[in-house]
Amino acid sequence: MDYAVLLLAAALSALAGTVTPQTAAGTTEACPERLLGDERKRTCPRPCKTDKDCGNKRQCLCDGQCGLSCVAPGRTCPWPRASGANSSSSLLSPTHSFSALLEVRCDPGFLLPSGLDVTIRRCQGDRQWSGDEPICTGVQPPSPTPSSSPACPLPDEVLSVFSVQGSAAVGTSIRYSCLSGADIVGSSENFCQDNQTWQSPHPICQKVYCVPPRAVEQGYVVAVQKIEYEVGFDIHYLCKKSFLLDGPQKVTCLPNGSWSAEPPYCRARCLIPAERSRVLVGGLKRWPFDITDAMIPHGESVTFYCKHPRQQCSYTASQSCFDGKLQPPACYLEPTWLQYKLFPHRLVSEIEECQLGDMEI
Repeated sequence: MDYAVLLLAAALSALAGTVTPQTAAGTTEACPERLLGDERKRTCPRPCKTDKDCGNKRQCLCDGQCGLSCVAPGRTCPWPRASGANSSSSLLSPTHSFSALLEVRCDPGFLLPSGLDVTIRRCQGDRQWSGDEPICTGVQPPSPTPSSSPACPLPDEVLSVFSVQGSAAVGTSIRYSCLSGADIVGSSENFCQDNQTWQSPHPICQKVYCVPPRAVEQGYVVAVQKIEYEVGFDIHYLCKKSFLLDGPQKVTCLPNGSWSAEPPYCRARCLIPAERSRVLVGGLKRWPFDITDAMIPHGESVTFYCKHPRQQCSYTASQSCFDGKLQPPACYLEPTWLQYKLFPHRLVSEIEECQLGDMEI
């Protein structure tokens, strides 16, 4: 218990300046200098010195490595995802808003690259949790080698990032693979030389990102707008009112740098091209003006009544709505205003339907 308390205190100390109370005089407590070099991977809010630099909706708060920045305190970070591989997450704050703390703890027998089994992340002004996504790896005991067998060293920083197959003894080779599944930059094999040094430098694991997917017209993207998205990041889509989602509601960034599916389309409704004739919609015979806005959703069909060329009977033909476009069948003829007003019972949609024998030529 004492260890956990000390660890949390150390983590909060490492996040120095994450909460910057305002004094009565309008000044702020000490805050780290803004690290502009780190803005390549994340966008820092606008720098400031006092609340007056930020307008009415934002405050001048300390935002970790971004230093004093104009932040909307109500901003929230994504809900912590379900416990990842070999780890579990728990929110240490009442909500997931700005300055909230998230604890990520490795399962027994697993450690973070830092050598600890727990880390604290903070909700930043860019709506992201601080630091990289924690990766817990198994503690690998050193391979037992006879004291008389010279070998090349394998530092902990290599074993915490790579899975190493093979022997590190002089005259043998090893093969690397990234524990995170990322791509290897450099040679995936290495040879231990007679002087107990490696033939090549150790490689590195390069993170994989997905580029932003195309925009969806008449739709909304439910995700933080970023230049690049991490593997496993989800993007959700919604359509504007009266438009229908055609495609996946969610896409995920895959380890190969592509999205799990193409973005969807938001399809428009169709106006029923009939006014003075009843039609079949959803299995019901109705007047178009009795249907809301006289429109049907994308993908739905409308059945029209056509007159037999020689008999006094009607037959049906259907057309489907596709993204705002619906054409009546070639056999359909819209009744005139006089026909509709003076002879409503003689409309094609109201006369007797043709029998099977009537349709034979």
